[in-house]
Amino acid sequence: MPEGHTIHRLAKDYAAAFATGAPLRVTSPQGKFSDAAALLDGTPLHTTDAHGKHLFLGFRDADWIHIHLGLFGKVTFGPAPAPPPTDTVRLRLAHDGAYVDLRGPTTCALITGGEKQAIHERLGPDPLRPDADPAAAYRRISRSRTTIAALLMDQKVIAGVGNVYRAEVLFRHRIDPYRPGRDITPAEWDALWTDLVELMHEGVRRNRIDTVRPEHTPEAMGRPPRVDDHGGEVYVYRRANQPCHLCGEPIRTAGLAARNLFWCPNCQRGA
Repeated sequence: MPEGHTIHRLAKDYAAAFATGAPLRVTSPQGKFSDAAALLDGTPLHTTDAHGKHLFLGFRDADWIHIHLGLFGKVTFGPAPAPPPTDTVRLRLAHDGAYVDLRGPTTCALITGGEKQAIHERLGPDPLRPDADPAAAYRRISRSRTTIAALLMDQKVIAGVGNVYRAEVLFRHRIDPYRPGRDITPAEWDALWTDLVELMHEGVRRNRIDTVRPEHTPEAMGRPPRVDDHGGEVYVYRRANQPCHLCGEPIRTAGLAARNLFWCPNCQRGA
């Protein structure tokens, strides 16, 4: 499932594709969004917004397309003229300069401004949003016996952090992923949040996740670059049984919160 930086990047890319404010052709070749598409057809896209893993496309005064890609959603951008759409396209936005196709999302729904606000209210603070309040997340974390690794993946606590950022930020701060949230100190949380903000903004800029510090890049360490479908240089994510870049201990993996957790048992020793 895409992490929050991908959704914020999509918001920027949608805005750039339709920056002229020209009326759009809004269609649903698949048919599952046809009624809503007919209501929006011929109107311009005026705003894009993202919160965690939720993308919002704004039309008219209070009409929003709410998109959650889930595990299988894909977005494809292309120049005009648009090719004939396949019957897997849930939503196509197009004008004389560009088109964007959405396939396979978990959610693609036309909602009101009030419904959009309700989604924001149920989500935790997003490190990529200027209105984020990290203290709100820490209030929940500091009262919880749940592991910090599980809390970082809970979108009601923090929005947008996924499996990669979860594993990597805990490694970068030498925190045992199994520590209860209530054992995370205010100073540790401030450092975690600050790092997430920086890493995720860099993810938006680069459109990929890189988490290793300059002294641990392949060039600096004289090691081969990572080869993985997910791309990016990381410390522990999807590196099970490979040596830690810092201490050489094999990286471990285990299931936690329905996802695979990765960590270094030496660098991230429990307190």
